[in-house]
Amino acid sequence: MSSISQVNADVLQQAQQRIQQDLLTALAAFAIPEPLKAAVHHAVMLGGKRVRPALCYAAASLRPNHHFAAARRAAVAVELIHCYSLAHDDLPCMDNDLLRRGQPTCHVAFGEDTALLAGDILQSMAFEILGSRLFDEQGQGTEAAIVLKQMQILATASSKMVCGQVLDLQAEGKQVDQAELENIHRNKTGALIQAAIMMGAVTIFAGTDQAIPRLRQFGQAIGLAFQVQDDILDITASTEILGKTAGKDEQVQKSTYPALMGLAQAQAYAQNLHDQAFEALAYFGEDAKELVEISRFLLARKS
Repeated sequence: MSSISQVNADVLQQAQQRIQQDLLTALAAFAIPEPLKAAVHHAVMLGGKRVRPALCYAAASLRPNHHFAAARRAAVAVELIHCYSLAHDDLPCMDNDLLRRGQPTCHVAFGEDTALLAGDILQSMAFEILGSRLFDEQGQGTEAAIVLKQMQILATASSKMVCGQVLDLQAEGKQVDQAELENIHRNKTGALIQAAIMMGAVTIFAGTDQAIPRLRQFGQAIGLAFQVQDDILDITASTEILGKTAGKDEQVQKSTYPALMGLAQAQAYAQNLHDQAFEALAYFGEDAKELVEISRFLLARKS
């Protein structure tokens, strides 16, 4: 019998394989001039955990789904938004990072101007994909109301993410309390993770279904837990394992959970948030197995 860690890895691996192919298909649908095309490919295709697409797929699989093509488009769209945010975050005017996913960051490889434009076009591409018929089988279609709701969810989360990034920059070198820190990260990191879940959920659940608030609660908890774990790994993992510069948070004096409450308490808080996430998923019973497994994997991750 497989261990939990093996099962989790399998679920995430399957999602990674699916999203890699779907991302390639999506990128091929756009006519982009060089060197922008190469920069976009660099920003999107060089690996990553693909957590957001995995959560989108898993949420859409909670019930039999006649609109799974819409979930696939949502998974692509949310990952494109995530990749744009990384390309922009790494720029010298932001975090000034040289390494991402074990590779030179987009601006190091292609220059600041091209990296900036790569992020810009990834935003537009995300919404164009959502409104397309990509992945639809012949005669299949998606209700316009579902597509509109997905666009609203992603647009709102994208705005929150940018607001969170501003608050994060403003908090550098300062001591903020836990409420302020959570406000930063529920927006900067948590909003897009929650959006991935909800964009999958709306393909199978009506807005009045009790499943929606349960999944929203799950997304809020797991989204914040992801950031707490990121803060922990920044000081406990190596650059080689992380694929990005370890210890960068301390170098630029970012406000983090270990800095605020100490490493042990931050680890306990991450566990508490995961417990909240599992409690929200209990509503779905065995149907939520994939979401549970992904959540357990995230708590145990080392990078």
